[in-house]
Amino acid sequence: MEVFIQQVISGLATGSIYAALALALVMIYEATDVVNFAQGNMAMFATYLCWSLLGAGLPYWGAFFATLAIAFAGGVLIERVIIRPVENAPILTIVIVTVGLLVIFDSVAGWIYSYVQKPFPSPFPKEPIRFGEIVFGAHDLGQIGVTLIVLLCIYVFFRFTPLGLAMRAAAQNPVSSRLVGIRVGWMLALGWGLASMFGAVAGIMVAPILFLDPNMMGGVLIYAFAAATLGGFTSPLGAVVGGLIVGVTENLVGTYVWFIGTELKLTVALAIIIVVLVVKPSGLFGRTLVKRV
Repeated sequence: MEVFIQQVISGLATGSIYAALALALVMIYEATDVVNFAQGNMAMFATYLCWSLLGAGLPYWGAFFATLAIAFAGGVLIERVIIRPVENAPILTIVIVTVGLLVIFDSVAGWIYSYVQKPFPSPFPKEPIRFGEIVFGAHDLGQIGVTLIVLLCIYVFFRFTPLGLAMRAAAQNPVSSRLVGIRVGWMLALGWGLASMFGAVAGIMVAPILFLDPNMMGGVLIYAFAAATLGGFTSPLGAVVGGLIVGVTENLVGTYVWFIGTELKLTVALAIIIVVLVVKPSGLFGRTLVKRV
């Protein structure tokens, strides 16, 4: 029983990372109907920036919040400079642009920082936390807490602030939003900024576990895709719930299914994507879009 509880908590910890990255994917998809394949590498590059700030002498949380600010500004800049000129182009064109961004971020990070893995510090104690016979990693519990705080702030922002409500309106109905004076273009840019910031949180929290290198977010992005697919690409809540489910499922399957182990855990995410697309393409919380022909 102790092993089961530990695996569930550990799964919630990694699932919270998947949830943050899945939420970033969903935000951009809701605004543009396009999946941002560069989301993971944008998060990776932001994590390298945080590593550089720590190396320059900034305290951990100072570097953390400075990185979030830089990531937000970078996301807005990408939307304004790169995405906006092709926003009316065919969807395949925008997809190719995001794939190009993926390659650019990977290459630039390798050029600047090299492809050698680097340790990334954790702000949480190294000593494990014990509850009776059950032992939890302090970083696991800490990253759950950080991710939940970020998600709570985002919920309050979108639910109760005028800017958050305007961004929701612009994503759901751009034409009507323009008629009431909402600057839809800038709302989309802010959405890219927030998505980039969520990705930075995911990258910084997962880096102490995976080590820092330009390819570290490749597997995490696949899990985030599985989370967004399971929860529904049209539901931010679904992205969060899907991330937690994927994290727990991955850990339990890897522990109790003998032929999966740690080597084939990534196939769990791929299997989730395939099953959901076959059985319920809109996901658990997604809405089914109906178009007249």
